[in-house]
Amino acid sequence: MLGELGTSSLTVGVLCATLTALLWLRVALFGTPARAARLATAATLGTAAVACGILEAALLRHDFSVRFVAENGGRRVPLYYTVTSLWSALDGSLQLWLLVLGGYAALLAGRRRPDRLRAYAMVVVSAVTVFFFALSRFAADPFRTVDPVPADGPGPNPLLQQHPAMGVHPPLLYAGYIGLVVPFAFALAAPLAGPEGRGWLRAARPWTLAAWAALTAGIGLGAWWSYAVLGWGGYWAWDPVENASLLPWLTATAFLHTAPGRNGRRAGWNRVLACASFVLVLLGTFLTRSGAVASVHAFTDSPLGPMLLGFVLLAVVASTVLTGRRAPEPAGGTAPPLLSRTTAVLVNAVLLVAIAAVVLIGTIFPLLSGPLGGVRASVGPDYYQRTAVPLAVVVLLAMGVTPALRVRDPARALRRLVVPGGVALATVAVVGLLSRPGLPALTAFGAAAFVLTGLAGELPDRLRPPGRRRLAGLVAHTGIALVAVGVAGSSAYGRDAERTVRTGESLRVGDVRVRLVGVDRTGDRDGMAVRARLRLSGSGGAERTVTPALRYHPARDTAVTVPAIDTAPLRDTYVTLIAVSPDDGSATLRLAVNPLVGLLWAGGALTAAGGLAAALGAARPRRRPGTPGEGTRAAPVPAGAAG
Repeated sequence: MLGELGTSSLTVGVLCATLTALLWLRVALFGTPARAARLATAATLGTAAVACGILEAALLRHDFSVRFVAENGGRRVPLYYTVTSLWSALDGSLQLWLLVLGGYAALLAGRRRPDRLRAYAMVVVSAVTVFFFALSRFAADPFRTVDPVPADGPGPNPLLQQHPAMGVHPPLLYAGYIGLVVPFAFALAAPLAGPEGRGWLRAARPWTLAAWAALTAGIGLGAWWSYAVLGWGGYWAWDPVENASLLPWLTATAFLHTAPGRNGRRAGWNRVLACASFVLVLLGTFLTRSGAVASVHAFTDSPLGPMLLGFVLLAVVASTVLTGRRAPEPAGGTAPPLLSRTTAVLVNAVLLVAIAAVVLIGTIFPLLSGPLGGVRASVGPDYYQRTAVPLAVVVLLAMGVTPALRVRDPARALRRLVVPGGVALATVAVVGLLSRPGLPALTAFGAAAFVLTGLAGELPDRLRPPGRRRLAGLVAHTGIALVAVGVAGSSAYGRDAERTVRTGESLRVGDVRVRLVGVDRTGDRDGMAVRARLRLSGSGGAERTVTPALRYHPARDTAVTVPAIDTAPLRDTYVTLIAVSPDDGSATLRLAVNPLVGLLWAGGALTAAGGLAAALGAARPRRRPGTPGEGTRAAPVPAGAAG
């Protein structure tokens, strides 16, 4: 029964989304009232919500006649992870994708009479919705029934039942991914809307900031989740699926840095960046859902690959054709001076695009090397550390230079760089003499000190009323500098050791030591667990017990590690149980000391908070007297994380 209702809801969703696209096209072409189009948009969102609700009900009721529940549900799965099972596998995750996409469409439709720009943007968003509804209905229907009906299911992947971030990370990531459809839609709509398309940057900016903030939070939370669950002690492995989330973040950041500019000559550049961000989202969707890449984050092989790849190519063609058309541009654009904040921001955006290009090449090269060369090549972390990381350090330095160039006098601007430059040099000298972390980390420390000192000098101006709208950018930039310190510190000073120890023996890294007290084994019908009882000492506190574990889940025939993480203000102690001998009770342990890793999580939270504050500021209308037209009467304040 639930399976039939779910499939029917997807069928109705395809029809509603198609009708919505046609109605908005009528509004854009003929200027007809938008009431019917808005009602169709709301109906499309309603069908997505109904489909999600039906699938969630099937999971909660353990209706194993529904294929998705039979493959991903289980009677002994805790309630929280039963709820989150909705997005634990490919077909169910598309329902969440449709719900978020429908929500963005409903918000974009708004209540006021739309101008042609917004109407054409709604056509684009509705067309994307049609594709994903059709994809879910005809290629990835989670409501198909099974016969015979099993008595129980295996539950979701055990890795997805180990951490509460499962309930937050995917929705945040989807909110960031899918939100980038709005600037993509405005960029395609601008050349079609005629003179009304001139305001597309102002219209797209709040949506981009909101999506960027959600994507930032999603990436940061995903790194923390990986660190806490996977047991290898790291947070970023340059995995293809990780890269797929980073790519649109980089281009969206570049877009936010160029969008505030008043120079009309950059309108084409803005449109390319807006389109590239969503095209990269679609490419990441293809990589994640096609089985094209091997990744712990990817879904298994599916028939969606050719359809997703075709839609990626269609989006590229549409972007190329429409961004190649000359859209109306603001009058009076002139080239900025060479030594100016505008030029520095533009250089930073170019560097971000260069990083995105480097990461994109490393991500797709293994996919192309097999068909072209006969042998599938691999691209490891060394490639990214030699290419993307140096460019990221240059971006950090440019980010520190930009605030000083707010003043128009070059001599005064150079004087404002003296103090940050002095602090950066002092940081390099002191850290280099005391700890010798290596050139890459030393450069990152110096660049971060340069940025943080410059931002501290900006703080008094930002706290005054005229500068408060730019305070969010300062917060976001501070977060990025802290992330840089955390990455450099954990990479340069992190130490680890791995050894098999018997009861009473110890494993030591620096001043940190763990001693094996004993091994405990437990088991029930849900699986088996082996825990190592360890006494941890020398980690900034009294001796205490930590218990890393190995858990075996017979339903999935999968063993997962459960690391023990002892967090202190300046470092984490990370202990992983790798194996246990069944004979003498010895255990193979990995002990890692990760300094400054907490700055990663703090910096990521600050960056996301800055983006969210900027989005709220940009969405706040500001009345501009004398501006005609209902669609342009209120204009958002152009504040943002780009600073």
